[in-house]
Parts: sequence; C-alpha cells; structure tokens
Amino acid sequence: MDPRRRGARVMERLDYFLRRLLLMVPTFLGITFVCFALCQVVPGGPVEQALAKMRGMGAAEAGRSPHAGAAVSAEQRQALEAHFGFDQPVLRRYWNWLVRDKMGLAARSYKYPNKTVGQLIVDRFRISLVFGISGFVLTYLICIPLGIAKALRHGSVFDAASSIVVFVGYAIPAFAFGMLLKMLFAGTGEGFWDLLPAAGVVSVDYELLSPWGKFKDLAAHFVLPVSCYVIGNFAVLTLLMKNSLLEQIGQDYMRTVLAKGGSLRRAVWGHALRNALIPIATGFGGVLGLLFAGSVLIEKVFEIPGMGRLSLDAIVSRDYMVFMGILAATSVLGLLGRLLSDACYLLIDPRIQFD
Repeated sequence: MDPRRRGARVMERLDYFLRRLLLMVPTFLGITFVCFALCQVVPGGPVEQALAKMRGMGAAEAGRSPHAGAAVSAEQRQALEAHFGFDQPVLRRYWNWLVRDKMGLAARSYKYPNKTVGQLIVDRFRISLVFGISGFVLTYLICIPLGIAKALRHGSVFDAASSIVVFVGYAIPAFAFGMLLKMLFAGTGEGFWDLLPAAGVVSVDYELLSPWGKFKDLAAHFVLPVSCYVIGNFAVLTLLMKNSLLEQIGQDYMRTVLAKGGSLRRAVWGHALRNALIPIATGFGGVLGLLFAGSVLIEKVFEIPGMGRLSLDAIVSRDYMVFMGILAATSVLGLLGRLLSDACYLLIDPRIQFD
C-alpha cells in the first residue's frame, strides 16, 4: 500500500476514535444525570428511612408508606434533608456528586457510613473480577472451537447432538442451572454427590491450609459458579460462531481459493475464519462491564460477596450513593468497551473502514 494512503487511513482511524472518546462525555453525563434525578424522587430514600427510624418503622415500611414522617416536625425533616443534601436543587446535588464526590466514589454509603463507595467497590470488585475473567475466558475457549467444529461438520451426528446440548443450555437460566448444580454436586439434594462447596469463595479454615491446599480450596469453590457464568453465553456464542463461519464458507472468494488449487483447510483457516471472527469481536467490549458488574443472580445463589450482590443490596436498601457509584463505573467501562470492540475489528480485519 502506498505510504501516503496508509498514513491517511491511520489518521482517519485516529480521528474516529477521538470523536468516540469526545462523545463519551455527553453520553456519560446523560446516563448518570437521568438516573441521579430519578433516585431523588424514588420513595424510601435516606430521609424517609431516618424518619421511619424516628417513628420506629423499618426501612421497607418507609419505602411503602407515604406517611413515614407524619409524627415528625417540619424542622426535624428539614434538618435531615439538609444533612443528606436534599435541600439543594437537583443540578447542584448532581454537580457535587460528580465533582466533589468524584462520581460518587468519595461519598459515604448510607448503609455503611464508615466506608466510602469507592472502598466498598474495591472490596467487592476483586471477587467479581476473578469470576468474570474465568467465565469469559472459558466461554470463548469452549464456544469458538465448538462453533468451528459444528460448522465444519454441519448436518452430521456430532452437529445434531451438540445442538441438543446447546439448546438445552440456552433454555436453562443461569441461576436455575446453579441451583441444579448445587443439588447434584454440593450435597443440597438428598441422595446426590457432596463433592464441591455449595456457597462462598473460600472455606472457614482457608488461612490454615498450605499453599497447595489454598489453591485446591479456591478451585473447588470456583467450579460451580464459573460453570453458571459459562452457560449464560454458551449457546448464543456457539451458534454465532457456527453460522458466521458457514456464511463465510459459502462466499464467492472461498470458491475462488478452491478453484485456484487451494485446499479446503487453507481456505477455511486462512481466509474464512478471520472474517467469521468479526461478529464474535462484538462481545469483547462487553466483557469490561461484565467483569465489573458481576452477576446478581449467580452471586445470590452461591452467596458470593461480589459486585452483583452489592448492587442488589444498594437497590433494596435505597443506598443511592452506592448505586450511583456502581452505575458511573459500569457506564464508563461500557463506553470504553465499545471502543475495545472497534479495536478488535481492526485487529481481525485491518480493511474495515469506520465512518
């Protein structure tokens, strides 16, 4: 390729990525402001919960009852609103959250006032990160080769049998699959095997184990939850890989390669596979948000103290600061994930042009 033309293409791509980065700013502000404004009007917030405690009510009752503060004077209510910052306009509160509280990460949790939102997220993030990476890597290591094998043996007994397994996995929700695995392999079902831990990340005596014992204990706790992470995307990714490769095998350029004396192996592995991987690359960007957010239902089933359970607890307890902090982080990672997907496109096929 002519050096000037190559340089022009590089500049076009840099311009595209720069525009996408600049567009992330208003997108992020729009997402977070809308959610922040909604959080201010949802009943059962910190003011209502404080008023409910003064009246001897629970947090759940505070969220349901419009008269949570009926026995409290107006001055007391105004003092609580000033304490939580609800006496200021929404735009001012949002600005304080965005700048002073550093997107909520420096703010104090309502439920855990001794910790900032950032500290809570850091404590839970490492657990979700390990489970998310393990599930993501295993999903792609299993589904891509399986999809390729199904495409190359399309219509065979192997293709039919594996399709049954794929569709059964697709029909079972990840949390239901987790409960089934616990019943079969964790001793929660009578008459089944008690081979693996049913919940948690490590055993009670983890600190007393040898290094090899700690590794085995962690691995045993990972087997069932990671299996649920894999089953969640197993069917879609496998069929996407198969159908994408079949579509490429039927293209005219494949017949041209074979007509020129090229072998089928070379045509598939040297030409069709690269183009078939382009749709698969769309999932690479989404992994950033997945690794951070975790899975609410899977973590609930296996009692894993990760980001998913933290998000659920924040919503149930109306801990808006924790919820907004998680939302801000996942929004940034989701937007960056889209850029990562575009970068994966370029790595797989440099001929792709972005408008």
